[in-house]
Amino acid sequence: MDFGSGFTITTLYAALLGYGFGSIPFGLILAKLAGKGDIRQQGSGNIGATNVLRTGSKGLAAATLLLDLLKGFVPVFLAKLWFPEDMGWTALFAVLGHCFPVWLGFKGGKGVATNAGVAFGLMWPLGVVYAIAWLGMLAVTKISSLAGMVAVVVTAIAAYFAGEPTFAKVMAIIAVLVLWLHRENIKRLKAGTEPKIGSKG
Repeated sequence: MDFGSGFTITTLYAALLGYGFGSIPFGLILAKLAGKGDIRQQGSGNIGATNVLRTGSKGLAAATLLLDLLKGFVPVFLAKLWFPEDMGWTALFAVLGHCFPVWLGFKGGKGVATNAGVAFGLMWPLGVVYAIAWLGMLAVTKISSLAGMVAVVVTAIAAYFAGEPTFAKVMAIIAVLVLWLHRENIKRLKAGTEPKIGSKG
């Protein structure tokens, strides 16, 4: 896996930049500040926007979604300015930080919103593809997990056909990770029991 010119000190900086931003648990923080308690003890136990929505606060869920997106976009944008050769590592580690935050015992979210931010940071047309696939599938099915999984796969494919092999590799690795983290959702989708957006389940 080579997202730059080999492993250097800037590779480490790039990875730490991504992980540092990505590991901020905005859903947990916002829910606690709003008096909603520990979001990990509610609904699916996830710290992402979909589970925050289950608290009944659309505004809180929207804020979580935006911040989770930004924590993917901002570090990649900064990496593009500071060490562009290694920004693929920043992208990957931003999602890893969200999914496995050290502050929460490496138990975080499933990476969909943060990966959207990463896509916009790497190349804005990829972000547009991600948004269209995500929002389009969500509008049709009302199933957040399915929309997220479709978006990550479609964006990886789009990066390949856009002639960006490095970005395609990054997005493909992230897509595999996101699908693995959604393995229980996939089982429920097959069983027809996956909850739709806004449900309490």
